[in-house]
Amino acid sequence: MGGDPVTRVTIVEVGLRDGLQNESVMLSVDVKCRIAEGLIRAGVKEIEATSFVHPRWIPQMADAAELASRLPRGRDVRYRALIPNVKGLERALTTPIDEYAVFLSASETHNRKNINKSIDETYPVLAEVVERAQAAGKRVRGYVSTVFGCPYEGDVPVSQVVRVCERLLEMGVYEISLGDTIGVATPKKVKETLEVLLRHIPAERLAGHYHDTRGTALINAYVSLEMGIRTLDSAFGGLGGCPYAPGASGNVATEDLVYFLEQEGIETGIDLEALCRVSIDVQKEMGRPLSSKVLQSVIAEWSSAGKGEA
Repeated sequence: MGGDPVTRVTIVEVGLRDGLQNESVMLSVDVKCRIAEGLIRAGVKEIEATSFVHPRWIPQMADAAELASRLPRGRDVRYRALIPNVKGLERALTTPIDEYAVFLSASETHNRKNINKSIDETYPVLAEVVERAQAAGKRVRGYVSTVFGCPYEGDVPVSQVVRVCERLLEMGVYEISLGDTIGVATPKKVKETLEVLLRHIPAERLAGHYHDTRGTALINAYVSLEMGIRTLDSAFGGLGGCPYAPGASGNVATEDLVYFLEQEGIETGIDLEALCRVSIDVQKEMGRPLSSKVLQSVIAEWSSAGKGEA
């Protein structure tokens, strides 16, 4: 597996941000804080909590400043917020959020739909965000969307992915999360893309972010590990989707990923039972079942054993 055997994987929990941004049910700050508390109890250390986008675009994130100020703290827990521009950064800097993330697409059309700018027009905006964030002592992560396919353009040349990633690294981001935004990636596509990227960028600077639209997220994540990637994004319950990517469904479920990795002898540091209790709570708030197969299996097992759902 990409040289050294995989013994431990870092999971970045994106459910509070990427998971909730596409949901019609608007959760209160109290509920979001309760979710964060549950995630911390489950052993999650990396939590993407919110986004400082304009509420007009993503109303589910309108409470970003209040949430960031009220999030429960935990030992070695780091909270991250998505930052679209300098105005968003200025809002974020008034809160105790630990670090930030910037984003753009590898495909021109999706970038225009998502950010309302061309890729070339986006670079200086993000560069200023990264520079000012680092001047304030904040680390910045980078997200690249539509790495494996675009809802508007179809296939995205890997050369374009490399260019975008290299520009982000030049700006100073410490890590780039490679997004399969619409869930079209296959193991072959992931391997081929990473083979090219890894000629230019060290594996420790890359992470995998897979959506499960077509049921391939888990195996794509595993192929990433085989290629040397050691950080994976996921969302509790399998929540997620992109408002500007038609057809995109949820992220790979954290429960499914933790179960899979632990069964393979790969540590995550996350307590699966405690994590399932978080998603059961979210299910009740949403008023519908969540898509995680492991979650639904655990619920069925607990029900048959008389443990109930709580």
